[in-house]
Amino acid sequence: MAQLHKLELQTQITSRPEKFFDLYKNKTYLMPKISPDKLQSIRVLEGDGKSLGSVRLWTYVMGIPVIAKDKIVAVDEVNRSITFELIGGEVTKYFNSFKATLEATTEGNKNIIKWSLEYEKMSESVPNPHSHLEFLVTMSKEIDTYLIKA
Repeated sequence: MAQLHKLELQTQITSRPEKFFDLYKNKTYLMPKISPDKLQSIRVLEGDGKSLGSVRLWTYVMGIPVIAKDKIVAVDEVNRSITFELIGGEVTKYFNSFKATLEATTEGNKNIIKWSLEYEKMSESVPNPHSHLEFLVTMSKEIDTYLIKA
């Protein structure tokens, strides 16, 4: 029987969580401009690119150019979280299922970005996607820097 795995990582940000969440949910078109060395393009394939059911095609660089097709499967405006399910691209060659959840929150007097990945490997020989999680956190830091300057 297949086993579902989960990885989580968080980082502190200086910008306001609501601004961070707004950019990630509503203004992804800015992300290739914010971090062109990591994110080459984001194309909306279905829907508006912001709401449930929207499908997007991401081209990003993790050593080499990689593509990922995702679908927005959950949005929680109150808790500032959004979940994407990868439905195509490189990751789906190694994982039966792969979901990423972003949560922008405040804990005490600290603004925090939390990323969690839930995934099912196609086989036990597939490594855990730590590099994907680190990529998302690095992107978060670059977005934070952009928001502080904006």
